[in-house]
Amino acid sequence: MAWRRTLVGMNEVIEVATRARAAAARLAPLPRKAKDAALHAMADALVEHADRVLAANEQDVTAGREAGTSEALLDRLALTPARIEAMAEGLRHVATLPDPVGEIVRGSSLPNGLELRQVRVPLGVVGIVYEARPNVTADAAGLCLKSGNAVLLRGSASAYRSNSALVDVLAAAATAAGMPPDSISLVPGTDRTSVQQLMRARGLVDVLIPRGGAGLIAAVVSESQVPVIETGVGNCTVYVDASADLDMAVAIIVDAKTTRPSVCNAAETLLVHADIAADFMPLAVKALRDKGVTLHADACAAVYDEFALAADEEDWAAEYLSLDLAVGVVDSLDDAVAHIRTWGSGHTEAIVTRDVEASRRFVRSLDSAAVMVNASTRFTDGSEFGFGAEIGISTQKLHARGPMGLPELTSTTYVVHGDGHVRG
Repeated sequence: MAWRRTLVGMNEVIEVATRARAAAARLAPLPRKAKDAALHAMADALVEHADRVLAANEQDVTAGREAGTSEALLDRLALTPARIEAMAEGLRHVATLPDPVGEIVRGSSLPNGLELRQVRVPLGVVGIVYEARPNVTADAAGLCLKSGNAVLLRGSASAYRSNSALVDVLAAAATAAGMPPDSISLVPGTDRTSVQQLMRARGLVDVLIPRGGAGLIAAVVSESQVPVIETGVGNCTVYVDASADLDMAVAIIVDAKTTRPSVCNAAETLLVHADIAADFMPLAVKALRDKGVTLHADACAAVYDEFALAADEEDWAAEYLSLDLAVGVVDSLDDAVAHIRTWGSGHTEAIVTRDVEASRRFVRSLDSAAVMVNASTRFTDGSEFGFGAEIGISTQKLHARGPMGLPELTSTTYVVHGDGHVRG
């Protein structure tokens, strides 16, 4: 039967959310051993059923190509045997991480003899709204299960077949391993109505996390009646300071821009100190050109690349997600910081410098979720930070910021022990 878009009413989304809430209550007290066993079972099932998932994904990619989807988005959508194995390894790695549930954040003995402890507990039901990337399905399912949360997964219509196959495989494996049924669920429907109903399910869904482009994130933040952890777009900048090692700077910008340009931690802007531009720019232009990068340059940077396009305000603000890079020459570190504060998205910035004081000033002067010193922006990633598969990268300032791992999927409860204490 040919796949088609489906319209979903309120009752169907509420029914799924209600079942997830019942599952969350049973999932929360489960011990680490049980959750880790389920994660390993889910990883094994992904590998075992890889052909089924790849077949579904191939249909999504074919439909996307026929619809004129950009190569950058097709790259996000596509799965390969290696990517499925990486998803499985991500689940296995999450199983090795400490269980945040029950962790004592702080504690004390009060003067009146009460014993006070602040303890991590699951959030409850976590809804994930995301675009294109089906690997998010496995990452989110694994992290939410390990942190004791039931998860409602609402991917994009473009990945509907892929996500349906993945959720079927993961949920069946988790249930067979002893997890409550409905711990991992796909939100029904592929049209906007199902997302709207999810955003209105306050009281059933405890938090929503949007992952995707600026439009999706803005829509969820502005329209949701459910609390939102805001992830942000990645307009990331690499600044090459006057004292930078040239070979290091070239290697960093090539890595930051070209290793996977379709992800949010890829560099979108290169700023170069004027004192080093004449030496650095010819090297950088050649290296980037060899990788197929198109430069969008200001007047000072354009003299080093006859093929560069003229940069405008849209370029400085762009999250290209492609082999395009905005390039500018600045007179000072302060000018670089001012540029980033004006146009950046608060995701990740990097400085390449041999001047320790310059690196300290750069770090202190910015307000981004991550700041790299002599390292690629591509390291802003939950796996690279040792968190396991991440749930997203938050650019907000409340509760969670930067790559969100297991602790960011918990809240806390105050547990107070007394001995017949009354306040009187």
